[in-house]
Amino acid sequence: MNVILGISASPGTGIGKAFIIPEVQERIIPKTNISPDAIDAGWSRFTDACAQVQKQIEGDLKTLPQDSLQKTILETYNLMLTDPVFLGEVKDAFKTKLLNIEYILDKKVDEYADRLRNSGNEYLAERAQDIEDVFNHVQDILLNYHPFDIEAVPDGAVIVASSLKTSDTIIMSKRKIAGLALTEGGISSHVTILAKSFGIPAVVGLEDIANQVQQDEELVVDGILGEVITSPDEKTLEEYKEKIAEEQRHAAALSRLRDLPAMTKDGTRFHLYANIGTPEEAEFALEQGADGIGLFRTEFLFMNTLQKQKEVSSGFSNSVSEETQFEAYKQVLQIMGDRPVTIRTLDAGGDKLIHLKDVHITEEKNPLMGLRAIRLSLYNPQLLRTQLRALYRASVYGNLRIMLPLITDVAQVETVKGIARGVRISLKEEKIPFKEVPIGIMVETAAAAICSDCLAAHSEFFSLGTNDLTQYTIGVDRENPDVAPLYNEFNLAVIRLIQFTIHNARKKNLPVSVCGEMAGRNESAMILAGLGIRQLSMAPKQIPVIKETLSRFSIQELRNIANQTTL
Repeated sequence: MNVILGISASPGTGIGKAFIIPEVQERIIPKTNISPDAIDAGWSRFTDACAQVQKQIEGDLKTLPQDSLQKTILETYNLMLTDPVFLGEVKDAFKTKLLNIEYILDKKVDEYADRLRNSGNEYLAERAQDIEDVFNHVQDILLNYHPFDIEAVPDGAVIVASSLKTSDTIIMSKRKIAGLALTEGGISSHVTILAKSFGIPAVVGLEDIANQVQQDEELVVDGILGEVITSPDEKTLEEYKEKIAEEQRHAAALSRLRDLPAMTKDGTRFHLYANIGTPEEAEFALEQGADGIGLFRTEFLFMNTLQKQKEVSSGFSNSVSEETQFEAYKQVLQIMGDRPVTIRTLDAGGDKLIHLKDVHITEEKNPLMGLRAIRLSLYNPQLLRTQLRALYRASVYGNLRIMLPLITDVAQVETVKGIARGVRISLKEEKIPFKEVPIGIMVETAAAAICSDCLAAHSEFFSLGTNDLTQYTIGVDRENPDVAPLYNEFNLAVIRLIQFTIHNARKKNLPVSVCGEMAGRNESAMILAGLGIRQLSMAPKQIPVIKETLSRFSIQELRNIANQTTL
């Protein structure tokens, strides 16, 4: 028996036989010059390959539930395959450089994936794997390459691999996989998100795992502790079997909490909201008992550019159209009914990751400190006006709140509010109905927290973005493995900034919530509750978990726990 330590990526316990997926052989992408006469034939081969991948995806889509996350991801893959902006860049480079299409595609995919990874946004960085995944299938066809077939994995197996593609994980949804043991992967990757969605325990960061395990060797995957146990003895095996039985009993108990309010054992009420990135996720949030949407990340609308070509763009060509945005916001608001829905304005990074030709974005050495989030929107005010028009038009369909990301001073808030006033005047003149809606800010920099007394006078609510607040406050890039261990949300400076923000919000009777990762983890949610937070927004699946945790404590007990972190 041996214990291999990794990082917990999806909670739960799994027992099964190891199925080792071999390392993907590195494709050799040829680089050859072509004549102008060969352009049409090369482009035809490329579009045919894209069509074949689309046909395969469309076949898979027919087998998936309508509102499932995996269906949403595959639909996004389909959009990537027909994205006119990306394909236009590939075609321009193909015609200009006169090199074979396989080489041009490889370079363009690498270029775009690098933009995403360097965006300064963890979620977007994880999306780099998605564009590589879908166009790798295209390359397989172009190169007549036949990789390992994930369909060969048997039911009940623990998959052992260096990494998995998102499309492989979607195939796993059709099987009873006991667990994942991976060398690579992040907590925000689609592989991890899907594993959580399917209830598959997963551990990542297992260095050289494939060489430490034998094919068909019995494994235990402990997704709570972040461990993989090889060849467990009988006693260990029985302990983990009982643990699985307990997890099943616990899951059944959590499902009964769905329609109950989140409340401490002495009756203090909390509101638990969901963080979502697509309209489809709002349905899942309701299934998990969400009191509303605490964060709708609109940047993911800007990642897909197929639909925008089918709509009238209100005079702003090549951007995600007002109509496309309006329909997405309307859909979420209608799904949630009278529950509050907080929609964040575009929070893109400081590079060209959103592929909008009419938006001024420059290459930056340090995108985290550059032209991103509200700075990008104010630098391109027509982009913001279009988004605000769509938001105000959708406001009549539900309980909308607009949230501004990466605010660092009052002037930014006032400028946005001025633009919003202009939008409302314009809509009124056009006789388009809308509602007055609260405009609040994300507190995710030390500047915003320290000046929260001033910002409270110009905002209608605060939402603490603890991921960036931690990163900016202690100066740690959590994506850098050399310093990631220093990333600590319980750092005293971070906790004090949270306390200070709560104090200033209370003075103005301002609602304050948390939408960062701290809200969805038991230990940090308890501390936030003890500090005075009563609104927490998290991944939908964590809602019943946090609901149960809060129910086990009195508010005074939670305050005592929080006090231990502020000493």
